[in-house]
Amino acid sequence: MKFLRKQLDMVEPLFKKGGKLEKLYPLYEANDTFLFTPGEVTKGTSHVRDAIDMKRMMSTVIVALVPCILMALWNTGYQANLAIAEQGAKPLQTSITGLDSITRDYLFTQVLGMEYDPHNPIANLVHGALWFLPVYIACMAVGGLCEVTFAIIRGHEINEGFLVSGMLFPLTLPPAIPLWQVGLGIAFGIVVGKEIFGGTGKNFLNPALTARAFLYFAHASFMSGDRVWTAAAAENGVDGWTAATTLGSMATADVAQAADVNAVSGLSWFDCFMGWIPGSMGETSTLACLIGAAILIASGIGSWRIMTGVLLGAIGMSCMLYAFREYSDNSMVYLSPLRHLVVGGFAFGTVFMATDPVSASMTESGKWWYGGLIGVMTVLIRVINPAFAEGIMLAILFGNVMAPLIDYCVIQSNVKRRAARYATT
Repeated sequence: MKFLRKQLDMVEPLFKKGGKLEKLYPLYEANDTFLFTPGEVTKGTSHVRDAIDMKRMMSTVIVALVPCILMALWNTGYQANLAIAEQGAKPLQTSITGLDSITRDYLFTQVLGMEYDPHNPIANLVHGALWFLPVYIACMAVGGLCEVTFAIIRGHEINEGFLVSGMLFPLTLPPAIPLWQVGLGIAFGIVVGKEIFGGTGKNFLNPALTARAFLYFAHASFMSGDRVWTAAAAENGVDGWTAATTLGSMATADVAQAADVNAVSGLSWFDCFMGWIPGSMGETSTLACLIGAAILIASGIGSWRIMTGVLLGAIGMSCMLYAFREYSDNSMVYLSPLRHLVVGGFAFGTVFMATDPVSASMTESGKWWYGGLIGVMTVLIRVINPAFAEGIMLAILFGNVMAPLIDYCVIQSNVKRRAARYATT
């Protein structure tokens, strides 16, 4: 480490003001602060004293995401291996999703000596990694380029916030998404969702969700439907092999059959809780998200008020709809409140997206209202609007838009209450 410190100090004058590489200072600063603690300290009187900075905050979020990342690797490989080994499907034949099928099959079977065995956890992890890593690399390459470009143009530091957005976005995607769409989506999320508003700390929308929403509406065929949820559901696979999610199955189910959710979806509540189900790569496991939630709450980074608010809002609205299910011809009302909590991206969105400290409500009371609004809107979108079987993404973006208004109302309410309390006659 001393050698690295010495090398960085030697080239530092080149990047300082007046140096030959002055415009590339953000690149130097990013590597310097990534490897070492910044040497600058506050010289004036400071009102805020905290041991945590942006780098450590984002690093903690990444640690909290590790269970979801591991689950993304395992479940992506498991779903594909299960289809290939037990259902007779074939590996997805495409070259636009990263490695072409021949190269991927060669690496998996010949170089690594693996078999498409769903009962082998190592085989599942490795196969899943061959799908997840190209998506992640494409996301980091394009998104990082956008971040560096804006940092150089504006002359400010490269913010560590992208490390989290660059990890969250791939976890919300299906494994078979084309890489050009990954690049297009993250570029839209970073540029339109964040940079045009001033960069990290000034965006009112979650960049990762903005990117996913863009792809969802611009390229819906690659973001929804039976074919996209497993790397083995190829167009030339066996007839009848599908990988529909619980929400997708219920949205198209007959009302007469909807009462038996397990039969319609083929998945039990426990399967959904553990994450052994088709879906976006990192969103399937509620258990993994709960582990991440514990880390974020214990470190003080994630707001337990927001998480609890989302939970209460979703339970309350789903209870109301479920209570009157016999009077509706909508099959989605037969999803019980407990089932809503473990299907789709509800847990992932609640823990990692809704709690974004920049786009969420800032006031303590406002966090309850903000979380409750997201929970209510999630269930309403899922049940009332059959066009969007998954509602957490749109609900959080709606909550992001409403967060400033919620905080304004809370602050004004406090001002009026204090004015009345200390009023003199």
